[in-house]
Amino acid sequence: MKKKFKILFVFLIIVASGCTNEVNSPGILCFTPPPSFKFEIVDKSTGVNLFTNGTYQSSQIAITDLSNNTKIPFTFVSENGLNLIQIENIGSKTEKINYSIIIQEKSIFGLYVDATRISGDCSYTKYNEILIKDAEFKLNQSTGIYKILVP
Repeated sequence: MKKKFKILFVFLIIVASGCTNEVNSPGILCFTPPPSFKFEIVDKSTGVNLFTNGTYQSSQIAITDLSNNTKIPFTFVSENGLNLIQIENIGSKTEKINYSIIIQEKSIFGLYVDATRISGDCSYTKYNEILIKDAEFKLNQSTGIYKILVP
């Protein structure tokens, strides 16, 4: 029985010595990547997802950086019938982006983001400004999904 207590005591000492409550402890780094931007495109009057009802196809989506006219990679999330446009890495560095989201060769909305990447022991992104341009929208605070209302 004493042997079990000794082993347990040594184990607790080892575990406790590796723990600290200090966020800025030497050797302990944390990294918080920027969240992805997610957009659901819905009919303004019915609230129905326009990809789900077949009005749009994911192959018709293009995202263009308006500052240099380049195509921006994105992911179309169709799992569980979500049908969302997802853009990653906005704010992975300090930047201002100005994108146009185009479906069927028509600009559906614009996205402007002014992001500052804060570096240190715990890196994170601070969003100074996020604008959805040329469209009505609703932001679901709990999911972070922007619902773009298309007339």
